[in-house]
Amino acid sequence: MLVAIVGDTMLGRGVAEALTAVAPASLVEPEIAAMLREADVTVLNLECCISDRGAPIQLPGKPYFFRAPPHAVELLVHLGVDCVTLANNHALDFGEVALLDTLHHLQTAGISWVGAGADGVQAQLPVTLTAGGDELTVIGFTDHPAAFAAGPARPGVAYVDLRTTLDPWLVTALSEAQQGCLLVTPHWGPNMTTEPNSDIRRAGEQLMRCGAAVVAGHSAHVFHGVQGGRQGTVLYDVGDFLDDYRVDPLLRNDLGLLFLIDLADGRPRRLQAVPLKLEYCYTRRATGTDARWITNRFQRACAAFGHDVSVVDGRLTITW
Repeated sequence: MLVAIVGDTMLGRGVAEALTAVAPASLVEPEIAAMLREADVTVLNLECCISDRGAPIQLPGKPYFFRAPPHAVELLVHLGVDCVTLANNHALDFGEVALLDTLHHLQTAGISWVGAGADGVQAQLPVTLTAGGDELTVIGFTDHPAAFAAGPARPGVAYVDLRTTLDPWLVTALSEAQQGCLLVTPHWGPNMTTEPNSDIRRAGEQLMRCGAAVVAGHSAHVFHGVQGGRQGTVLYDVGDFLDDYRVDPLLRNDLGLLFLIDLADGRPRRLQAVPLKLEYCYTRRATGTDARWITNRFQRACAAFGHDVSVVDGRLTITW
C-alpha cells in the first residue's frame, strides 16, 4: 500500500478569496495533484472549517480564524483525498455550527475524517480505509487547545494532554486497531520550530510502542526529521501543504514535503519525500535552490535520528 501524506492545508482567508476567482484544481500544480491521486490512500490535515456559517469564536489570545467556502471541498476531491484529520486548533474557528457543516460537506464528498465529531465519542473514532485488499486505520488527535475538546454532548476535537502519558482512550484505540496497519496523525507542539520538543518525542515513541506503523505529525509549519524504521516510523512534522501564510525568511515555511510511504505487511518499507514550494495560495514542486535547501535541511534533520537520506529521481528517500 502506498500512502501519501501532506500537512497543514488551509483553505480559508486568502485561499478562500482565490477560490472565488479560480477553479479549485488550479491551486495545486497538476504534477503534485497526480502524485496524491495515484497513491492508494491520501491523508492531510485540514487546517480550517468548511462552511458559510458561524462567527469567529471568542477565545483569549486567538489571532487567526480560518473558514473555507463549501465548494473548497472540490479541491480535496480533485487531489484524491481519502481522509482528513480535523483535530487541530482551527476546526472550531467559527464555532460548533461550522464544524458540523464541515462534517456534512466532507461526508457529501465521500471523504472520511478523524479527530473531530458531534461529541467526544465520535471525535475519538478511528477510520479504516481499504485499498487493494489492504487496510489502513487512521487515528487523529491534537494537544491544543483544550478549549476545543469535544464533550458528551458538545461538538469538538479529540484532545490529548501530552505532558504526561497517553490518554486511556488513545491507548485503547491503538490496541483495538492493530489488526491492520495503523497511521496516527497528531497535531502537536508549538508553531515555527525546527525539531520536536521532549514531550513530542516521548509521545511519538509511546505511539510506536503501542503499535503505530506510521505517526505523521503537524503543527510546526516546518518539516522535521524522521525517527524509527520497519517496526514503526515517526514523521515528527510534515510541514505545510497549501496556505497564504507570511513566510519566515530563516525557517522557510514556504518550503515543504509531500511524503509517500510504502507499506508492506503493515509496516513501513520505504519513505519518499517530494520537495514542495508553497507560493501564495498555490503549491508546486520545488526546483533549483529551493529543492537543494529542502534536501540539505531534511538530510540534517534525519541524520539526528540516525537516518541517511538519498536522492533518487528527485525524491528524498529512506529505505528500510
